[in-house]
Amino acid sequence: MTSTDCARVSTSEPAELRLGLVADLYELTMAASYHRLGMQGRATFSLFVRKLPAHRSFLVAAGLDGALARLERLGFDDEGAAYLASTGHVRPEEAAVLARTRFTGDVRAVREGRVVFPDEPLVEVDAPIVEAQLAESLILNALHYPTLVATKAARCVAAARGRPLVDFGLRRAPGIDASADVARSCWLAGFASTSNVDAARRLGIPASGTVAHAFIEAMPDERAAFEAWSRAAVGPLTLLVDTYDTLNGTRAAIELAQRLRGEGRAVAAVRLDSGDLDALSRAVRQRLDEAGLRYVRIFASGGLDEYSVDRLVRAGAPIDGFGVGTRVGMSSDAPVLDMAYKLVEYAGAPCLKLSTSKVTLVGPKQVWRLRDAGGRFIADRIAARDEPAPTSGDWEPLLEPVVSQGRRLERPRLAELRAAHAAEIACLPPELRAIEPDAAGAAAIYPVSLSSVLAERHRAAVRATRRREGLEPRPADGRATVRRS
Repeated sequence: MTSTDCARVSTSEPAELRLGLVADLYELTMAASYHRLGMQGRATFSLFVRKLPAHRSFLVAAGLDGALARLERLGFDDEGAAYLASTGHVRPEEAAVLARTRFTGDVRAVREGRVVFPDEPLVEVDAPIVEAQLAESLILNALHYPTLVATKAARCVAAARGRPLVDFGLRRAPGIDASADVARSCWLAGFASTSNVDAARRLGIPASGTVAHAFIEAMPDERAAFEAWSRAAVGPLTLLVDTYDTLNGTRAAIELAQRLRGEGRAVAAVRLDSGDLDALSRAVRQRLDEAGLRYVRIFASGGLDEYSVDRLVRAGAPIDGFGVGTRVGMSSDAPVLDMAYKLVEYAGAPCLKLSTSKVTLVGPKQVWRLRDAGGRFIADRIAARDEPAPTSGDWEPLLEPVVSQGRRLERPRLAELRAAHAAEIACLPPELRAIEPDAAGAAAIYPVSLSSVLAERHRAAVRATRRREGLEPRPADGRATVRRS
């Protein structure tokens, strides 16, 4: 009996619980071929990012919880098996085997919220090769988008310098499920709340929101709208003042705030959603202060991201909080990561690619992070998993077991991940937290090296592969993609 046969279970679960056909066809055809050829060996696949997008100095790992939930739903039903066979790419008997395949392997991963860098594995999957291959698209898809969003959200938090941020990403996120990923990734990275009510409910995130311009437009005039909202609103009262003219709206808000103060009530904030937010916030702040309303805060939104927030904060604009949506939810300036899931070992033998600009590092790995006495990051080292821990300095391992023999291990709660992320970001060298690139247009680079053991194994594997394939030696043979220690 094969290892895949051992992983077979009943297919009586509802079809919607299984995700085995959420795969690129080549994963299914390869898995079927492995089975037909009797390839039952254990494989290790590494998921990593080859290079950072422009203007990025780090990434924030996110999406692991979703990836592990998907692994538990590997396989599909008899109807799915019949469809797969009908494509003409997989034999019926092999489609039936794939349908009954469940994940029985092990997974090691970087904790969500951790800062990571190019070539460092975010996830390593150890499993029979059929199972590990079928996991490829499920895991890549689960990590790619949340990592993009969490990274941009973390940059927004850095730009805001302590001012609260609200996720407004629901309406333009690429789908309802993606909008929940946005809310979760933003909360993980330090946002204060989300406008997405369902995500707030499911994830335990504070919900925020007031009214849109439609409410103002539906009333006889702006003053009537503010008055109506003050009567109807529950909770802190925020007035949207830019529907027609921001300064005129501010005057109406001041009149209402002064009257409500006499009744023992307060306007908590005014919101600006358009125009020159720097100039308008200064004018609004001046008018509020002159009216004795220093306690009324100014909240701004409208096409913001880390670059615009950074400029407003550095300019000293008197804005107390920001709503950020589309540009974070779509990671507008860097919508793609060069994220890959590659075979690095099969049946105990190292595996690698030699393709130009896509050379992969062999074998199962561990990533070690060195900190100084104050906890600040100094450097990372990618090592072979079976190497002992470095002894010179305060090194910590980043990859930890998250699945054992197909079963998820206990993981930190989202609130714990959020707190750990905040502590980790505080330990980044300041230049890595910079929003704008340097004068030469480049982002700061953090030192990541290879251990001498991994570097030598990599070179040996390159030499052996080139000999086996009849390729001429090259001076660059074995050169690693990151600096050797």
